[in-house]
Amino acid sequence: MLNPYLRPLKTTYSVTFQEEILRRRTFGIVSHPDAGKTTLTEKLLLFGGAIQEAGAVKSNKVKKSATSDFMEIEKQRGISVATSVMAFEYLGRHINILDTPGHKDFAEDTYRTLTAVDSVIVVIDVAKGVEAQTKKLVAVCRMRDTPIIVFINKLDREGLDGFDLLDEIEASLELGLCPMSWPIGMGQRFQGVYNLWEKHLLLYDGQDKQRVGDSITIDDLSSSELEERIGEEAAATLREEIKLIQGVYPKFDKEAYQAGQLCPVFFGSALNNFGVKDLLDCFVDIAPTPQPKKAEERMIQPHESVFSGFIFKIHANIDPKHRSRIAFCKVVSGQFERNNNYLHVRENRQLKFSSPLTFLASKKSIVDVAYPGDIVGLPDSGSFRIGDSLTSGDPLHFKGIPSFSPEHFRFINNEDPMKSKQLAKGIDQLMDEGVAQLFTLTSNSRKVIGTVGALQYEVIQYRLEHEYGAKCSYEPFQAFKACWVESTDEQELKGFKILKTRQLANDKHGRLVFLPDSQFSLQMTQEKYPSITFHEQSGE
Repeated sequence: MLNPYLRPLKTTYSVTFQEEILRRRTFGIVSHPDAGKTTLTEKLLLFGGAIQEAGAVKSNKVKKSATSDFMEIEKQRGISVATSVMAFEYLGRHINILDTPGHKDFAEDTYRTLTAVDSVIVVIDVAKGVEAQTKKLVAVCRMRDTPIIVFINKLDREGLDGFDLLDEIEASLELGLCPMSWPIGMGQRFQGVYNLWEKHLLLYDGQDKQRVGDSITIDDLSSSELEERIGEEAAATLREEIKLIQGVYPKFDKEAYQAGQLCPVFFGSALNNFGVKDLLDCFVDIAPTPQPKKAEERMIQPHESVFSGFIFKIHANIDPKHRSRIAFCKVVSGQFERNNNYLHVRENRQLKFSSPLTFLASKKSIVDVAYPGDIVGLPDSGSFRIGDSLTSGDPLHFKGIPSFSPEHFRFINNEDPMKSKQLAKGIDQLMDEGVAQLFTLTSNSRKVIGTVGALQYEVIQYRLEHEYGAKCSYEPFQAFKACWVESTDEQELKGFKILKTRQLANDKHGRLVFLPDSQFSLQMTQEKYPSITFHEQSGE
């Protein structure tokens, strides 16, 4: 019997459907905090015509808030604390950007987002080089063989020598590099970049930072025009360095790039709009189209006619005026269509969406049809959890949505008894986003919030007050990590519950969790109760 997922598509449907898949480019932008990731996102949107004016995010001061930082706390702190989704058209391609948090305390959101992208752009500060969070994020990409483009940012500032920087990237990130552009000077001596991909010279106008300099095609670097444009000394240095690049680094190979084995490198200054268009033009040409996704049942191909998708992010209260909650669904195969019935696999029930959304950060519009690679916002009343699957065919369970045991734990207290209902609702919705986890102690029913990063507590406190009108405070709770309990011996489990009652809690879904206060306590408990397994992931 033929597999129903692989049945031929109708001729009238397949042409436009296949073309739509080939038009899609879905990628994430990742970096260490303050490398210029959100600024680069802004400028990509600017060149794509999606926005008319870019906002600068600098230190804690925000002249005009960045489009991708739409939460109030992001605007005030000048950092990204949640993944933003943005879509726009450029050169006949449909581009989906996911701008991720750079701060390590929000890494869990970034790790999940990386399951929904087909490629990434890694932003590196020319002065600081490879930083800790960049290493972690690139390691996740390497594990999945995700294609990577490196953008070395802030060339208008003094920084590391280009070759030294490439050596550091290769050694620290274990990436094979292929420079696609090369800087002419740096900091005060910065004159522009030479684009090896398109063989043209892009000149930097330091006087007018919002204007991109002239682009001059120079196929032959021995041409005297080079001296006329940048001077004799800079021209000689550029020729020497390009010759060295061509001798040391491999030629660009699209297949190697799309297999995650070769990383193109671009240089520029996102804040000054410089080098961003070169990056975008090359990206739409070489970046992969929507890729297959592994489910427990089998590999799902984007061109299959049956719709499937998975929830990789939930954002509560995205519009404070309407107390709305959005589940972000990555379309893996087939067409998602408004007002169609789809199977919610975990709950085994049909759902219909009358107002599915597409995004330009906080700006939303209703979408009638979405294709593989697209991100659709599904209005949600509490039905979805991160990792849930939707299909229009047989049940599928998508793999690889990471969850992490919290590393920080605090009691949460209600500071305003008159707002108990608002606090409960706020905690319930914010926990569903996956940024933190709620545990209720079995001994006294006190609530404990566990997070991967300490800064999450500040975000939760801020959002509870400003989005739900509820005030909270915290107290320390001593715990090493959260361990979900599974046992094959009911009698042994009963004894464990009696002895460890003060360290036991239920998670939001009623599952038993052990909260040991130290690594030693966990090890001793494991030895004493061999039939009990302690999982550091919730098993969702």
